[in-house]
Amino acid sequence: MSRNLTSIRNLKQSEIQDLLKLAAEFKKGINHDTPMKSHGNKVIGLLFFENSTRTRVSFEQAANYLGYRVSSFAAQSSSLSKGETLKDTLLTLKGERLDALVMRHRSSGSANLAARFFGGPIVNAGDGEHEHPTQALGDALTILEKKRHFQGLKVAIVGDILHSRVARSNAWLLSKMGAELHFVGPKMLMPTDGGRLPGAIHHDLLAGIEGADVIMCLRLQKERMSDGLLSSVGEFRRMYQVNRETLKVAKDDCLVMHPGPLNRGIELDDFAADGPNSVIHRQVENGIFVRMAALHWVFEGNGESK
Repeated sequence: MSRNLTSIRNLKQSEIQDLLKLAAEFKKGINHDTPMKSHGNKVIGLLFFENSTRTRVSFEQAANYLGYRVSSFAAQSSSLSKGETLKDTLLTLKGERLDALVMRHRSSGSANLAARFFGGPIVNAGDGEHEHPTQALGDALTILEKKRHFQGLKVAIVGDILHSRVARSNAWLLSKMGAELHFVGPKMLMPTDGGRLPGAIHHDLLAGIEGADVIMCLRLQKERMSDGLLSSVGEFRRMYQVNRETLKVAKDDCLVMHPGPLNRGIELDDFAADGPNSVIHRQVENGIFVRMAALHWVFEGNGESK
């Protein structure tokens, strides 16, 4: 029975564990050149209504490994640019017999809309400021590989919490798995209902990352500068950059993460981005395996890859 992956918040802890286990199995199989089980002659529509390189390519790689065919769409080449509604686009694609959709859209809730009108399976590749579930799964797989567990880990998420779907999906996932969450950033980049976030809020960087096992930096969305939410990029860098000096208050083996694309020299300095604590490239690699798991999971409806 097929199903949808539109959010982490709605997943059970056991389902997250199944997805991570499945991703690890796929990674092991790929790294050992183990032949993949045939997943049938299915066609997956990749609908990216926002610019994306790493996520789109990662899903394409995942689909290729599993033997699926993909059909790619971008906003500029779709009928949406001619005035068609998202609902009608989804109904059209359903009529064209695509077997599943992977969709990124600027509107929060668009993945649920897709699930309603396309039917499924749907994989949310990022919807507005809502969620980005496969990014969180890739981050979780990376943490699990390095730390071996989640329970009790201090995880600091630093930067633009307000607009970040990555922050939300990671917050829900890591809190469900037993990690201790700390959100760090300027007041203007925190949700007004921040008290509903599953963790503590800090406006001082050092207080937020002190003793951290994991520091997850977020991209500063420079376009927000025009909203007047920040006085300057320079001020953000001075107050919230994770670098050689600020890392000294975290644990020696603290993981430094970033979902990309990173603004080098703003969210992170070169030492934090490229140094021994950085697992940024591993996050990218693991993104492929969790997307394999996600595609398998929505089609097959169980946690077994073989």
